Amino acid sequence: MTNNRTLSRDDLWSLEEYAERRADFRTQVMSHKKTRQLPLGEHARLYFEDGLTIRYQVQEMLRIEKVFESAGIQEELDAYNPLIPDGSNWKATFMIEYDDPAEREQRLAAMIGIEDKVWLCVEGCDRVYPIADEDLDRSTEDKTSSVHFLRFELTPSMVSALTNGADLSAGIAHEAYPITIDSVSAEIRDSLVADLDPVTMN
Repeated sequence: MTNNRTLSRDDLWSLEEYAERRADFRTQVMSHKKTRQLPLGEHARLYFEDGLTIRYQVQEMLRIEKVFESAGIQEELDAYNPLIPDGSNWKATFMIEYDDPAEREQRLAAMIGIEDKVWLCVEGCDRVYPIADEDLDRSTEDKTSSVHFLRFELTPSMVSALTNGADLSAGIAHEAYPITIDSVSAEIRDSLVADLDPVTMN
């Protein structure tokens, strides 16, 4: 990557080269994603994005759509680059997961506004609630969507605490799906801390 925050065309393989590298790259990304998924109970999950996960998504979209012209490649980059965290935040796809369509419909109707009630908490600090669905509203008056995009902004003191080993907890403060994860696993926590730029506290 040209830097840690955005992808450019120079970071991507051609369709031909990606076809040759895809199997190994996919194995690498799937292993990486294991430290980027945070289950919130049985039916909700946060998938935290970073430069590698977004690069994979872009390469897959170019492959599926057979895009090889520069304008089309740039269009995909412009769409996906905002999902890469910029050093003071985490960006995640929030998914509500019910296999049965009827149950899913019923639960989504009860969960209106849940995307605003997901929280992360650095030990010794206040909870951080996300800025949800900045690109478009994914809920209606009747139900919430099963997929949302969340941005969690962290203060310098939170970043400093995390880089010095503070614990991380998570949860959802919605009456239809209340849950608290007292301590995020060290593997996931360390992967998320790697997204953050170190800060100097006065």
